[in-house]
Amino acid sequence: MTKFSKRVKSPQPENFEAGLTELENIVASMEAGQMSLEVSLLAHKRGAELLQYCQAILQNAQQQVRLLEAKTLKNFSPPGIDDR
Repeated sequence: MTKFSKRVKSPQPENFEAGLTELENIVASMEAGQMSLEVSLLAHKRGAELLQYCQAILQNAQQQVRLLEAKTLKNFSPPGIDDR
């Protein structure tokens, strides 16, 4: 059996990149078509967990960017445009 054998509780990735890499590996393994049905189901479950984790991290990052932009962005006018 592969590394997707029975797991009691799947560990959370240490960061976004690790989660994305694991998710990409699962997809590649599933696309290869060499898994049994049971292993495929476990891999799918883990993939869904990783997808949720990565989406949450991305949404958090997007929110942080929105907050930063709201506090720092101002309309930009190149010099000379308003002087006409």
